Amino acid sequence: MLLLFVGWGAFYLYALVRFRHSEHPKADYIGVKSHLSSYLEIGVAVFEGVLLVGFAIPLWSNVVNAMPDEDESTVVRVVAEQFAWNAHYPGADDIFGKTDIKLVTAENPIGLDRSDPAGKDDITTINQLNLPVNKPVIVHLTSKDVIHSFSLPLLRVKQDAIPGQNIPVWFVPVKTTAEIRQGMTHSYSIAGGKYDSELIGLTATNDYNDKAGNSILATGTAITAEVIPQLVAGGFSEISATLDTPIEIACAQLCGLGHFRMRGFVTIQTEGEYKAWLAEEASYLEE
Repeated sequence: MLLLFVGWGAFYLYALVRFRHSEHPKADYIGVKSHLSSYLEIGVAVFEGVLLVGFAIPLWSNVVNAMPDEDESTVVRVVAEQFAWNAHYPGADDIFGKTDIKLVTAENPIGLDRSDPAGKDDITTINQLNLPVNKPVIVHLTSKDVIHSFSLPLLRVKQDAIPGQNIPVWFVPVKTTAEIRQGMTHSYSIAGGKYDSELIGLTATNDYNDKAGNSILATGTAITAEVIPQLVAGGFSEISATLDTPIEIACAQLCGLGHFRMRGFVTIQTEGEYKAWLAEEASYLEE
């Protein structure tokens, strides 16, 4: 790629100088009769073909097919449907329970068979994927209806979910949601009560107290239109805020009229936080 960049850049500069207006005030309708340029174009096309087919595709194939060991990874099933993402965790036994299309209901969207011993401790969520940081994640994708596309734009992950197929995709989260949230923090002006509409719904990243020490807005609290005047009255002209859930699951395939609302969220946690979340979800199964 470096050779192509330098080569085409040099040719561009050569053309600017060689065919400058001062040297060619009138158009030459005959042009170059030599076929050298055609040979060069064919050579470049062959070189690019070898680069793509001989190097780029095999190298990328090796990367995506070099799946990590499932015993050392977080393994999750994600079942797409119009218009939601269903996540299925194997539970404490690390074995996925059986699923049956006959068991699919509004309360059981993946048709999980709770009578199966392996499925009694399985955890399911809708539009919410929790993952531990610094550990390989293997997502087994499928779809209940049409083709969807599992896309995590912030993590540079995308893979189609196709009905009747189990397609694995893997990645390694290297930052927690809290770290990502902190890195996406911005300051917003609220001087005089004027502010951008995008500020509403964001999460505060600092504590804001009035002169008496009473809390107006706490860290981690959603910002509302009602709290802005209180902040201005408290003497604040700007506040720091960020997205509460910066990592979204988007469908990158036009999958129907409700495609626009097929959004999920990913929460990257520390190992301790992730285990606590699993324990909390497991406790609901006992109720």
